Amino acid sequence: MSTVVQKAEAWFQSLGWSAFPFQKEAWEAYAKGRSGLVNAPTGSGKTYSLLLPALLSANSKKKGVKLIWITPIRALSKEIEQASKRAVEGLSLDWEVGVRTGDTSQKEKQKQRTALPDILITTPESLHLLLSQKKAAHLFRNLESMVVDEWHELLGSKRAVQVELGLSKLKSWHPKLRVWGISATIGNMGDAMDILMGTNPPKPKPVVIKANHEKQIEVVSILPDTIDELPWAGHLGIRLLEKVIPTIKKSKSCLIFTNTRSQAEIWYQRILDVAPELAGWIGMHHGSIDKKLRHWVEDSLHTGDLKAVVCTSSLDLGVDFRPVETIIQIGSPKGVARFIQRAGRSGHQPGAVSKIYFVPTHSLELIEAAALRGAIQEKIIEERVPYLRSFDVLLQWLVTLAVGEGFYPDETLEQVRSTVSFGSISDRDWLWCLNFITHGGEPLEGYDEFHKVEIEPDGKYVVNSKKVSFRHRLSMGTIVSDGLLQVRLVRGGFLGTIEEYFISRLKIGDVFWFAGQNLELIEIKGMTVKVARTKSKAGVVPSWQGGRMPLSAQLGAMLRVKLGEAFIHKTTTLENDPELQLIQPLIELQAERSIVPSEKELLIEYFQSEEGYHLFFYPFEGRLVHEGMAALFAYRLGLFAPLTFSIAMNDYGFELLCDQPIPIQDALDSDIFTTTDLREDIQASVNETEMARRRFRDISHIAGLVFGGFPGKPVKIRHLQANAQLFFNVFLEDEPDNLLLLQAFEEVHTFQLEEARLRSALERIETQNIKLKYIDKPTPLSFPIMVDRLREKVSSERLEDQVRRMQEW
Repeated sequence: MSTVVQKAEAWFQSLGWSAFPFQKEAWEAYAKGRSGLVNAPTGSGKTYSLLLPALLSANSKKKGVKLIWITPIRALSKEIEQASKRAVEGLSLDWEVGVRTGDTSQKEKQKQRTALPDILITTPESLHLLLSQKKAAHLFRNLESMVVDEWHELLGSKRAVQVELGLSKLKSWHPKLRVWGISATIGNMGDAMDILMGTNPPKPKPVVIKANHEKQIEVVSILPDTIDELPWAGHLGIRLLEKVIPTIKKSKSCLIFTNTRSQAEIWYQRILDVAPELAGWIGMHHGSIDKKLRHWVEDSLHTGDLKAVVCTSSLDLGVDFRPVETIIQIGSPKGVARFIQRAGRSGHQPGAVSKIYFVPTHSLELIEAAALRGAIQEKIIEERVPYLRSFDVLLQWLVTLAVGEGFYPDETLEQVRSTVSFGSISDRDWLWCLNFITHGGEPLEGYDEFHKVEIEPDGKYVVNSKKVSFRHRLSMGTIVSDGLLQVRLVRGGFLGTIEEYFISRLKIGDVFWFAGQNLELIEIKGMTVKVARTKSKAGVVPSWQGGRMPLSAQLGAMLRVKLGEAFIHKTTTLENDPELQLIQPLIELQAERSIVPSEKELLIEYFQSEEGYHLFFYPFEGRLVHEGMAALFAYRLGLFAPLTFSIAMNDYGFELLCDQPIPIQDALDSDIFTTTDLREDIQASVNETEMARRRFRDISHIAGLVFGGFPGKPVKIRHLQANAQLFFNVFLEDEPDNLLLLQAFEEVHTFQLEEARLRSALERIETQNIKLKYIDKPTPLSFPIMVDRLREKVSSERLEDQVRRMQEW
């Protein structure tokens, strides 16, 4: 047993703790100079599995940063800081612990430009900012290790590419740098470690260390007394509020997770309407609320001063609020990993059971509750699809290096190729990137503002312009949000940020809910929204773009299984899943009007109404896949006759509505589900160019083609979009092989249309029995899709009245 392990165990024992085997294994591996990935359940002590050996193995005599700890969210950085300070004090080390995120004060940032703390807790964006300093190599001269926390959360985003590139530079300075990742829930663990370690992994061989104890998760659904046999999304959740309140009241502390910020605002207001005695005991936490209020909420959870907090994914990750004993999930989280992550916020200690209450927002989500429970029992967790060849991030990185100490192309290319994301970059691609940062590429060569990087006589690429450096540092990062306006009280302080597109729909005097308050719109001045508190209860709820999460493939597969089991009255299933017992009337009505598909069947329903001819497909593959599949099938059906379709979809299926009879049998006979010529048919079925054009706005911003503006004076979102479209059109016309242009099209296929998953779904469908049913009335499966289509229509008739009329068909 190494000295590191002995000292770590001694400190644990002094606190009355016992180390888990995986912690000892991590301590030993780290002490031997190894790198790797720790995979353990939330609340099992993952932080100390790497923090302690990093502290005990480091050369304490050397000054400056020795350990970098990367966190994906700011709330988690606070928790890591507290754990680090506790360990430093407990081990009697003379170490400074510091945080560098977007919330760090300017005074602290100024201090960190010349000297970094021994432990630096930071984000991928802030790490890149530090690497853009003129003396970056000196700042990181004594670095020994880097830990990337919640690596799975970063992996499916361009922030992971930032981590890869940052690591490639740090490893060029410190070839023996220990690199570790921490992950609670991930399906493709091998891929996750390979990406973190790079194409030239450190030696000795990196290891994956898994905890040998399983987190016990208990799923309890809050069930309605009765269910609608013809369900529709959103009608049920708030009706269950009366049943949720007792659960909140009997808990010492409670986190109420919603899937969107607007849903959080609604539930916060409704809880106070029904239980006003909770005022002062309940808070709200989401990413658009001012950081001071968020920090107050986090502190109050730590101290137990708040009884309940309505929150979003801003509190998903490993923030350790010991007082929290109850978790409530409003609506399906659409993914197993996300559900497990949220459940782990309760019982967030080693060995404790995590209990999560599930509140369905419509009747069919009761099946999702059973599917989530089944997936947890069978250990089915989603994989994360990594971003590869994200040239917008690479171009930003090259300018970052040039703003800092400068770079030489040959040695930087070697570093870039050591990342999985750019392991395949060709010499031609590389030369294109160098030309882009120095001359803006061929179409923009005549414009000086795109000549950002200069080449010195010795071949070093540098940025000499202070203006370019300043603008670049303001624009660094890969999180591109829609135009944000500051919300300020006329008499008072800053409340948070809200999206431009929402505010643009309001008139002066309108009331809306934000940060848990009823606010009246007083004026819009520049990028500031002036508001006043009001007692008016009638208010609209802000909606944020991208709020709806699609069903994961793994949860969709389990959903198909549970739906079939509910129909055949599998005894063990109905005993274990009370939700399936409750929805039996819905299942019976589906069987009466159509059929209940088993996991080996694909159901298609066809009927005629006063609206036209309806064709429904039920693949259970999630909203994004259904969007692409619906367009694909509409195109293929249109080959038989000149037809025009309206398309609607949800996570369970989609509808094609036409004013003429649909030749579905002919399409089935000719194999409408074939994967032959799939990409060509996709390109013909969707406006691929328009989708790529929308995607290009973010790409152009990350690559530095468009400037988002100065602090307090951001460029309006419509101007950014117009500028990005201008570049898109120029490249499309004059440089069709532009790497950023090609990236936009590739991202559409990979992340928006989910082409790989669409192909996989079609291959599965080709092995299933196709059940085409001609029906007379809407079924429980088709009805919610029809209601979703109604939401998009402008009508003077209330949605509830339209739904009631449809239920009477």
